[in-house]
Amino acid sequence: MEYFLLGVLAPILLNLMHLLVGIYIIVKRGSIISLGFTGIGFLTKTLGMLFLTWLGVAYFELDFRIFVPLLTFFWFFTHLVEAFVIQHYMRKNESKLIKSIQI
Repeated sequence: MEYFLLGVLAPILLNLMHLLVGIYIIVKRGSIISLGFTGIGFLTKTLGMLFLTWLGVAYFELDFRIFVPLLTFFWFFTHLVEAFVIQHYMRKNESKLIKSIQI
């Protein structure tokens, strides 16, 4: 159960929260500010990954041969999903900007 909570559910929830904040920033503030948030998000996600690795391996003493690949797979997978969703909203925001300039 700990493997599922820390290795699967925790990275999905953390990246989902980051995705929701990223979408909010794109919609309300624009794509340029969103790129800055993405850069800062790289650092915060790295710290989150290190924390979850420490928590699972050192604190809960999970088997690192199972836990670390599980954690990194779901972390990477949610990053890919986030990248495509953020790109969709950036393009949608870009098309609104182009339409408003042409009018």
